[in-house]
Amino acid sequence: MPVPPYRAPTRTAYDIVIVGGAAVGSSIAYWLSQALGTRASILVVERDSTYTFSSTALSTSAIRQQYSNPINVKISQFGIQIIRGFQERMAPFYKDEIAPDLGFREHGYLYCCSPEGVEAARARVDLQRRHGAHTIFLEPGPLKDRFPWLNVDDLGGGAWGSRDEGWFDSMGLMNGFRRGARASGVEYIDNAVAGLEMDKGRVITASLATGQTIACGTLVNAAGPRAQRVAAMAGLSIPVEPRKRYSFVFASSTPIPGRMPNVIDLSGTFVRPEGELFLTGNTPLDDRAADYDDFEMDHSEFDERIWPALWHRIPCFDALKVQQSWTGHYEYNTLDHNGIVGFHPAVSNFMFANGFSGHGLQQSPAVGRAVSELIIHGAFQTLDLSPFRYERIPRNEPFLEEAVI
Repeated sequence: MPVPPYRAPTRTAYDIVIVGGAAVGSSIAYWLSQALGTRASILVVERDSTYTFSSTALSTSAIRQQYSNPINVKISQFGIQIIRGFQERMAPFYKDEIAPDLGFREHGYLYCCSPEGVEAARARVDLQRRHGAHTIFLEPGPLKDRFPWLNVDDLGGGAWGSRDEGWFDSMGLMNGFRRGARASGVEYIDNAVAGLEMDKGRVITASLATGQTIACGTLVNAAGPRAQRVAAMAGLSIPVEPRKRYSFVFASSTPIPGRMPNVIDLSGTFVRPEGELFLTGNTPLDDRAADYDDFEMDHSEFDERIWPALWHRIPCFDALKVQQSWTGHYEYNTLDHNGIVGFHPAVSNFMFANGFSGHGLQQSPAVGRAVSELIIHGAFQTLDLSPFRYERIPRNEPFLEEAVI
């Protein structure tokens, strides 16, 4: 995979080194910089500052509150708060320029539910509503009334996020965090961490692809799908691997009237509007670990699986034409589909921020704040992300998230 010319750091030692500068890494850098100012030296090492193959850049850029765990609902609620106020928050860092408006499209998610899954779906909706979400369960009749273009013949109903769910500008979010961090003294370099030197249960130095060795007080692994590679440099292991996801933008000869949500079909296929076009994707049948540099497209996934599912669920999708497609990587946590956030108990200055299984972008505001709290205070100060701690990994105790797309 091509990378831009690498650049050396300006110092030989940093208080905090963050490996990975996409949404999660830049959020961590932003929150640290706002809390510490110039009292700490912070370096972000990003192997590809064009972000061409970044999961942030290739994501479908959406946020929802329809989760099976209350903490994930709360994480998304904070994310919505940040998205709605992002332009005002970032304004001081843009001076004579206009800070980014993330263009939040509040269309909601619609999870289709089988007749056999109604009880479980209602229980999830009740849980979400108890924690402040605006999810509504619609039986087939009311579901058809609200979304007349939907085939409900084989459904038991649907769970619809009536507020605070939708999609937004992923790169605007990341670039805002990045700009805020840099304006507050964080150094970013185009480079790659090639190795870590350990001593007495701590990371002492990080060696870079350009040959420099830098001392670090705390090392943060925010390397996305490459997280296991960084962990292995410290002699550690986490169940995180890259999984390929194919995205397709298509045109339909028949428009969808009204405010179309992001529809999640029983098959796992999703579809949502993008202006006059539509964005769709699914979980491939061949859902195994991919090579870190494998972004090859599989067009048969659309022809053989996605289109038939779309046509069944939305009958007016009978004449479609793909306009654009791409492959991205999930940093997939094979244990329980949830993030790993916290220090390693034995390597005391190695921080994990990994394994969000396709939710990293929407969870990056809360995760960045939480990591900064752990580094500065040694404990969570706002949202308690203790269920995401590393300690569950070696104990093989999943903190399972059921609502994974």
